[in-house]
Amino acid sequence: MPQIRTTCPRCKSPVLADVQQIVDVARDSQAKARLLNGSLNVMNCPNCGYQGMISTPLVYHDPDKELLLTYFPPELGLPMDQQEQQMGPLITQVVNNLPPEKRKAYLFRPQSMLTYQTLLERVLEAEGITKEMIEEQQQRLHLLQRLLSTPNSADRLEIFRQEEATVDETFFSLLNRLVEASLAQNDEQVSGALAVIQQEAMEHTAFGRKMKEQAQEAQEALRSLQEASKTGLTREKLLDLIISAPTDVRLNTLVSLTRAGLDYTFFQLLTDKIDAAEGEEKERLIELRGKILNITSAIDKQIQAQVEQSRQLLNQILQSENIEQATEQHLPEIDEFFMEALNAELQQARSQGDLERIGKLQRVNAVLEKASTPPPEVTMIERLLEVEDEDTRRQILSENPEMITPEFLQLLGGLVAQSQQQEQDPTVAERLQQIYSLALRFSMEQRLKS
Repeated sequence: MPQIRTTCPRCKSPVLADVQQIVDVARDSQAKARLLNGSLNVMNCPNCGYQGMISTPLVYHDPDKELLLTYFPPELGLPMDQQEQQMGPLITQVVNNLPPEKRKAYLFRPQSMLTYQTLLERVLEAEGITKEMIEEQQQRLHLLQRLLSTPNSADRLEIFRQEEATVDETFFSLLNRLVEASLAQNDEQVSGALAVIQQEAMEHTAFGRKMKEQAQEAQEALRSLQEASKTGLTREKLLDLIISAPTDVRLNTLVSLTRAGLDYTFFQLLTDKIDAAEGEEKERLIELRGKILNITSAIDKQIQAQVEQSRQLLNQILQSENIEQATEQHLPEIDEFFMEALNAELQQARSQGDLERIGKLQRVNAVLEKASTPPPEVTMIERLLEVEDEDTRRQILSENPEMITPEFLQLLGGLVAQSQQQEQDPTVAERLQQIYSLALRFSMEQRLKS
């Protein structure tokens, strides 16, 4: 990413900053995220700590959505002809980066965005996120800010009563993300305050109470499956659990968790029960069969969509000039469906003797294997967890003194804090604390020796 020399608007010190004028989703999958989260073209002044966005021309390109957007900051104060002179080479670079067969008409009709905000809104709109949805998100964020700034519980409950319609799925989704972010930053004060608000919202709003009931039903479904599995979960037992499910939530949970077992034999067992039943019971079982078929159909469609999406991503990576780089850029999108698609393509290529495609697929697989290999620090912690006595742990540390770095101690300390916050297995939490204390002592001893 090129750097420019600019001046801090606060202290006037010279600052070097990374600038990206082309956001091409096809070449850099993380660029869209940087654009949307506000971390693109941000200047950080090392002298006074100022942080702000750099005004620079920008071209956004998403070939899958046939989207080519341009933005020229009005504060630069350039006339239209000079703006076009600066934008022209950027658009040309986007076009030249595409193979001839992918150059479509939209490339010659770039959409000019008058403000940076309209640029963001247009990108989000292409993702299916409308302006109204953004406004709803902001409304719920403002509600959370009000609740956080209200220390009295009774006053918060009055706010919940006034804003009952605003406390919905979007509100809880936003609240959960904020809780996770505060925990990741070890901000106990904020995470504690958010947890209180979350509990109050669950107990004192209609949507919260509904969510709580659904969560309890889902947990009960999981508990019943675990109980049945102790003596072996057969199709007959599963059918009995599903027939006796008292709510649609429990039914949906049972079907979702056991989709693989709902095969032809299962439905034949259900049909036999329907044939043997009479009156209202027969009608209930017929209706139940219809519900199960609808749920499994929805699950299968979702799985098929994920499989197809993974195949498209794999083909996109294989068509890249640098397969290794493209694979690394898409690592956050790699899941079990992608791995299934990769293995299926490898099998097919081998059966067809397609050596060129086999080579490309193996290059993707090599990157994934490297990425899945745990860092040496994690391997070291796993070794230390496997042993119980302090002498053996000290021996392991003595054999690897170069690994006991501040970064290693920071990682270990984070795991200790995480184990305490998430109420993990007390035995593991205790061992982590013992290992952390021992590593700290060992590190201090090493520094004294040197």
